[in-house]
Amino acid sequence: MFTEDTIAAISTPLGEGGIGIVRLSGKGSIAIAEKIFFSPKNKSLKNSVSHRLLYGHIKDPATHDEIDEVLITVMHSPYTYTKEDVVEINCHGGMTPLIKTLELVIKEGARLAEPGEFTRRSFINGRIDLSQAEAVLDLIRSRTDESRRIALEQLQGGLSEKITDLRDRLKELCVHLEAYIDFPEDVIETASKENLTQSMKEIETELQKLLKTYEEARFFREGVSTAIVGRPNVGKSSLLNALLRKDRAIVTDIPGTTRDVIEEYLNIKGLPVRIMDTAGIRDVHDVVEKEGVRRSLQSMENADLVIAIFDGSEQLREEDFEVLEKVKSKDTLIVINKCDLPSVFNESEIASRLSVTGQNNTPFEFPVLRISAIRGNGLEELKNSIFNSSLSNWKEGREGVLVTNLRHKLAIENALTALNRAVSGFAENNPLEIIAFEIRDSLDRLGEIVGAVTTEDILDSIFKNFCIGK
Repeated sequence: MFTEDTIAAISTPLGEGGIGIVRLSGKGSIAIAEKIFFSPKNKSLKNSVSHRLLYGHIKDPATHDEIDEVLITVMHSPYTYTKEDVVEINCHGGMTPLIKTLELVIKEGARLAEPGEFTRRSFINGRIDLSQAEAVLDLIRSRTDESRRIALEQLQGGLSEKITDLRDRLKELCVHLEAYIDFPEDVIETASKENLTQSMKEIETELQKLLKTYEEARFFREGVSTAIVGRPNVGKSSLLNALLRKDRAIVTDIPGTTRDVIEEYLNIKGLPVRIMDTAGIRDVHDVVEKEGVRRSLQSMENADLVIAIFDGSEQLREEDFEVLEKVKSKDTLIVINKCDLPSVFNESEIASRLSVTGQNNTPFEFPVLRISAIRGNGLEELKNSIFNSSLSNWKEGREGVLVTNLRHKLAIENALTALNRAVSGFAENNPLEIIAFEIRDSLDRLGEIVGAVTTEDILDSIFKNFCIGK
């Protein structure tokens, strides 16, 4: 990446809209925009007050053809998103004026931005750290108000401040240790050794607390992947439609109507739930339906939560038993559908089929709920069960720093492992050089989170997920 370049991109979604924005960033932004912007009052962009809108027209300087009537904003560095000179051209929100304007700024010396390059420059130029850059993407992709709140907290530096504080404390430990290493004639006193060990253990405890937040907080970033599974015609598609309150999936009496996985997002008390309606599980010979069943099993295997649905108006069939066998090892809600019809369902058969035990011979508990997808009976209880099964310890309005990103979790785990080795090394009277090395390793692993330690590969991996224009 050449940060000396001036980059440009369309920063609003493509399509029709009231306004579309072409954004430029770099030292040549103002000069390039000046070439294609014509003010009816002959106002100069170069001399414009920063962060003020100017009215005018975009014209092709070669032909003097008018492209669009625009409002243009000049933002002088360093008080911009990228800390560089930035120009935003507010066009009418149609494809033709936006693309033509973008073509002109590229023709005049800008280049097309790479995915996430504006935010990457914001990181490189020190406006935000790496965890805040990732929070930008989380904020864009947030699907519920709680997801937005968590992403905004991270963008505002909540996690960064915590990690920076822990790194400062590790640096202080390194200073003390290396002082003894530099003067080997000084023997480390027992009291100093105990203080250093205590400080390391306190940092360990805080890292462990951060790690504990991940398993539940990650759902607000990624969503809870939930697969609805069952044999054909038990009401899977009807349940999806009822939860979404719209006819998203086709419902018929014909077995095998759903032949592919249908995905939608559902908001349950601020928790984004990626809910999947799957093809009915049964033995089939039709090639297309067979592929649908394969995808159903794959979705079930990858899901965080499985809703196994059965027809309460019929006796269990062999296909139902096959479903039960496959959900034994998953976090599962058992749903008995069609409770508005006379019930002939035997719950004891389900209990016997699911009589499995987990660690320490503790029996798995599978909540059983009765619903009517057609009439809406029991749906609120089902939503509560979905929420509670994923966030059993979550508190509404929860405060404190949360870890939602897998990259951050892995970095904290590596930092904790190195710190554990340092504590053990002290207890075993290992050379101070080895203990200091482990603490520096822990320091570096935490540095990966905020970008104090990074590589081009890490940056490429993060920013490739951004859209062009952000």
